[in-house]
Amino acid sequence: MKATKIVATLGPASDTVDIIAAMIEAGCDVFRLNFSHGTAEDHAARAARVREAAARVGREVAIMGDLQGPKIRVGKFENGKAMLVAGEPFLLDAALDNKAPVSNAQQASLDYKELPQDVKSGDTLLLADGLIQLKVIKVVGDKVHTIVELGGELSNNKGINKMGGGLTATALPAKDLDDIKIAVAIDVDYLAISFPKSANDMQTARTILTACGGKAKLIAKIERAEAIVPETLDEIIDASDGIMVARGDLAIEVGNAAVPALQKRMIKRARDRNKLTITATQMMESMITAPVPTRAEVSDVANAVLDGTDAVMLSAESATGKYPVETIRTMTAIALAAERSQEYELDSDFIHQQFVRVDQAIAMASLFTAFHLKAKAIAALSQSGSTALWMSRHDSGVPIYALTPEVRSARRAALYRGVRPVVVPFDSDRETALLAAENALMSRGAVSDGDLIVLSCGEPMGKSGGTNALKVVRVGEHRE
Repeated sequence: MKATKIVATLGPASDTVDIIAAMIEAGCDVFRLNFSHGTAEDHAARAARVREAAARVGREVAIMGDLQGPKIRVGKFENGKAMLVAGEPFLLDAALDNKAPVSNAQQASLDYKELPQDVKSGDTLLLADGLIQLKVIKVVGDKVHTIVELGGELSNNKGINKMGGGLTATALPAKDLDDIKIAVAIDVDYLAISFPKSANDMQTARTILTACGGKAKLIAKIERAEAIVPETLDEIIDASDGIMVARGDLAIEVGNAAVPALQKRMIKRARDRNKLTITATQMMESMITAPVPTRAEVSDVANAVLDGTDAVMLSAESATGKYPVETIRTMTAIALAAERSQEYELDSDFIHQQFVRVDQAIAMASLFTAFHLKAKAIAALSQSGSTALWMSRHDSGVPIYALTPEVRSARRAALYRGVRPVVVPFDSDRETALLAAENALMSRGAVSDGDLIVLSCGEPMGKSGGTNALKVVRVGEHRE
């Protein structure tokens, strides 16, 4: 089984229980609900189909809600679209009615009325995912006068980015506040926050989520130039449970050439802080319409795997593409091949490491022991799944099984690199629990008689954060 997880966005191409079940069997671990599209009823129905499909397949998978974030877009066009010509003037007018189709080849209305306050002469604006480029000439009141530097077709509601960042839009507009309530009602396992600029944005999101009764883990989507400043990035990571390397909008703000190095740096910084990482955007873009990927896409996915990302993500490929199941199957094959090429040198990960928590020390000791004894599996008996998360921050080549009686913890662990979540009821007796763990692994074909397993658990059993024991077990010895 692959260690790297796959996140797939749901949409019209993947809207039945049969297709979702096939996606899980092909290797999908997390399903993304894109709150930029659809109603509360749509999201609830899709979440229900995911749970039904997961039960059918017999695997726990996670659901991630993805908030839209600030809507920085042009309005509607008279004919639905217009052709912008290089060298021609183009006006962005915040005074125009953005609900009416008043935009054309000379001007456009704005959803984001604060744009005139955020830009000045000499700034570069990028529209339609960077395909159109405008140079700001002057700002007069509500009007931003520009010259088209890179022309092309501009259509309704296309996004606007400012090269180098600097747009002041809040990370949590009113729509996101409503969608957080929907996410809580659906009981998503993860909630992705779009366009955070600081740790405060993530702290605000967590406060709102908690006030609504939500327990989802928060993923910060790194897609603004302000968010990649080293100190700010570290603060955002610390305020989150994980990050998404959202390469689309990020590339528009900082330039395409800067993104590969940023991707590697972000993944490393998050892993060093025991946080999750998702690498996203155009990973298998050609498979929206083609049954096979390009070689460049294969290399892109493989490099993300070798960078140590927890998960690689599909957007339109699985939401509206022709081959959602085949895309996941292909991505699984790429991840497996990349993982098999890795050489594991775990010892270097522990040099100069200091542990102040007993449960974290047990997690690291379990990894070290399993690696050197060439154990068949590591079994982390845990209420919250934190022990398995800590283990997953280091590549040992030994499969990690998160054994928990909590369904919520198992679903969260579906995103952890190298971790297989399994729901196993166990009582307060340690030996009974360890036997249940061994039987769970044997029933799944993960181990056989004579194999070594490294088990971690806590005493007393059932206490979250109480992992304090490690045991090496040879499968079958207790039956002799």
